[in-house]
Amino acid sequence: MVSRSYSNLLDLTSGESSTFGRGGKRLSRVATVAGVLSELDDDNTSSVGSDAPSSISQERVIIVGNQLPLRAHRRSDSDGGWNFSWDEDSLLLQLKDGLGEDEEVIYVGSLKEEIDPSEQDDVAQTLLETFKCVPAFIPPELFSKFYHGFCKQHLWPLFHYMLPLSPDHGGRFDRSLWQAYVSVNKIFADKVMEVISPDDDFVWVHDYHLMVLPTFLRKRFNRLKLGFFLHSPFPSSEIYRTLPVRDELLRALLNSDLIGFHTFDYARHFLSCCSRMLGVSYQSKRGYIGLEYYGRTVSIKILPVGIHMDQLKSVMDLPNTESKVAELRDQFRGQTVLLGVDDMDIFKGISLKLLAFEQLLIQHPDKRGKVVLVQIANPARGRGKDVQEVQSETHTTVSRINQTFKQPGYDPVVLIDSPLQFYERIAYYVISECCLVTAVRDGMNLIPYEYVVCRQGNKKLDDTLGLNPSATKKSMLVVSEFIGCSPSLSGAIRVNPWNIDAVAEAMYSALIVAEAEKQLRHEKHYRYVSTHDVAYWARSFLQDLARACRDHERRRCWGFGFGLGFRVIALDPSFRKLSVEHIVSAYKRTKKRAILLDCDGTMMMQSSISTAPNAEAIAILKSLCRDPKNVVFLASGKDKKTLSEWFSSCEKLGIAAEHGYFLRYTPLPNFYWKQIAEPVMKLYTETTDGSTIETKESALVWNYQYADPDFGSCQAKELLDHLESVLTNEPVTVKSGQHIVEVQPQGVNKGLVAERLLITMREKGMLPDFVLCIGDDRSDEDMFEVIRSAMAGPSLSPVAEVFACTVGQKPSKAKYYLEDTAGILRMLEGLAGASEQQLSRNGSNE
Repeated sequence: MVSRSYSNLLDLTSGESSTFGRGGKRLSRVATVAGVLSELDDDNTSSVGSDAPSSISQERVIIVGNQLPLRAHRRSDSDGGWNFSWDEDSLLLQLKDGLGEDEEVIYVGSLKEEIDPSEQDDVAQTLLETFKCVPAFIPPELFSKFYHGFCKQHLWPLFHYMLPLSPDHGGRFDRSLWQAYVSVNKIFADKVMEVISPDDDFVWVHDYHLMVLPTFLRKRFNRLKLGFFLHSPFPSSEIYRTLPVRDELLRALLNSDLIGFHTFDYARHFLSCCSRMLGVSYQSKRGYIGLEYYGRTVSIKILPVGIHMDQLKSVMDLPNTESKVAELRDQFRGQTVLLGVDDMDIFKGISLKLLAFEQLLIQHPDKRGKVVLVQIANPARGRGKDVQEVQSETHTTVSRINQTFKQPGYDPVVLIDSPLQFYERIAYYVISECCLVTAVRDGMNLIPYEYVVCRQGNKKLDDTLGLNPSATKKSMLVVSEFIGCSPSLSGAIRVNPWNIDAVAEAMYSALIVAEAEKQLRHEKHYRYVSTHDVAYWARSFLQDLARACRDHERRRCWGFGFGLGFRVIALDPSFRKLSVEHIVSAYKRTKKRAILLDCDGTMMMQSSISTAPNAEAIAILKSLCRDPKNVVFLASGKDKKTLSEWFSSCEKLGIAAEHGYFLRYTPLPNFYWKQIAEPVMKLYTETTDGSTIETKESALVWNYQYADPDFGSCQAKELLDHLESVLTNEPVTVKSGQHIVEVQPQGVNKGLVAERLLITMREKGMLPDFVLCIGDDRSDEDMFEVIRSAMAGPSLSPVAEVFACTVGQKPSKAKYYLEDTAGILRMLEGLAGASEQQLSRNGSNE
């Protein structure tokens, strides 16, 4: 497959014309795409792998976010152009500190300001030359549907646990908004395509605005090195599963190599959704959590973001900050300040905090006139009825509290709902004895981190406050247990923000705690915050992304699926599709053939409601068995009675039942260990709804396929441990598989069937010169392993043709694959036809 390694858009800044691909297509300076795309839009392009070397060898990081880390101002001169500057508060800009100085960073995102189409070319060129930023210009109407529509009406409320129970709460799903979301993600993908060198660059996508972007990028470049970080919460499966496009978003995220979350809870919810809705399981591998997805391992990263220490300290050093601290010191002299800093939205819990403060003043009259709550309410990022209701409720509650507890020179609540400069906010941090962050749900929230650093202060601020610079610093935090930073702040007082009385009591506890205790808590928090800053977070994420992508070059990749159902299969380079013509040709010219076949999923359709083999499969087996050159064996996990009934008409067919424990006519041994294992399994079956016990002659199987996935998996681990302890001295093996826990005699597996078959044929002087081994699941891998090992040993002819074949494109020890059971039967039919022709020719010769 031909690689399309796109030219570097930065070449445009030199005035040179750039081309890409074999056709020499000229790359436009700005590619703006308007309109709406459906989720099935395939762009009429096939999946592209990055097999050819890139034209650029330098490693870069392409950072993709909803908005570029820039500020824009319209100039007042005659031409009315634009002035741009870095937005120092942007996380996307701050994370550069975690990269090496020689690492190049390119930003892709939209601008907050609307740029007229006639200016977009010049603006794009300026941003590329000056800031290495690639702007995605989104038409206003489309952006409104994307951001204020799908992102803020559907994703943001749902990810913060608001179910769309009515049009007023969360809003009904609107497919036109979803199509706008997909369209904008496609525009972002096109912008990344303009600058990417797919073999060398790392791409880091940020937040829920761009959750389907990984699919668009992976479709273009199968081996793309792609990371995604979600900065919001990820809800539990019970909440997330209400989203009509739930599968599309999950599959899109799984097209990343690394997915990052702030907390283990968010990651756990995501993993549970993948398990319950997609059937994708995860494993912990030497400290890393990974999901196996079509041969690719998608890694999970759990690390909360930090703050930019240097920026915060530089603002603390400003004269403006010092003067503001002096002003606030005088304003609140003789009073203890509790501080809240929140956006004015429905999830920050401002009204609940106000009610708790009111309760504090009611229950502790001695605090009236002495304790002030300063509530800074930042402008809401969303808009609509919900925001208006929060604003109205906040102002009403503040007015009531102030009217009730007001004293001369004392307002118990100071509400600041006009925008503040960063230095002003820092001044409030510095003079506050306790910071209250009581959101009912928040992805991370860095306010407590900023507060702790500001309370550490500096010499100038200490002088302003009249503090001894050598004195130990102190601070107190009251934080909601429903915010992302809560697990990192072990010295904070954690509260349930819905419990008004408990929050009021936490406020009181923070006020009366001993000074030494405040110092210990502050030291612990400052030590964590100062060592886990935004640079540490970015560096750690990119290191894990490099680790997750290190095997890309040695894997063969195929893309399949349409629209947002697209995914990539990654396989070993030697793994390839079995050519029917090739195997039939080898079959015809060989004389001693060993054929090993699995039953379920290979000879029989798994999707069929009937578990018995059909007439076509029986007829094919009969033809293969009639050929005197063939020794045909069927290996299955099913019991021998069932297999004997199904294949009784195949006279020369060897049957290995229950993974090879029983061959035909093998006498029954004594399975006394079942009397120990079965009662234990029954205990777990009774307590695990949906689980069953399958009793075989040689084995006992506990199946939890229809149980709750998480509970079933938990019970399976307990059962495995329980059985291993009670069967320690018995000659059995306890193992887990796909939705099962199985007890069987030691040394039993399908590999033994292959081994015994080859040994028997060798003892009879029949060295096979043709071996065919077909299976579809994990138990068949033992057969493939034996066959592969035998190729270098005395059990096969030196010129043997060996075909180990699995069903479906997936990681396997087999060298070949066929797509499905129908493909297997067609191939076997070709072999059977070759045998029938040979037999008929021999008959006519006689």
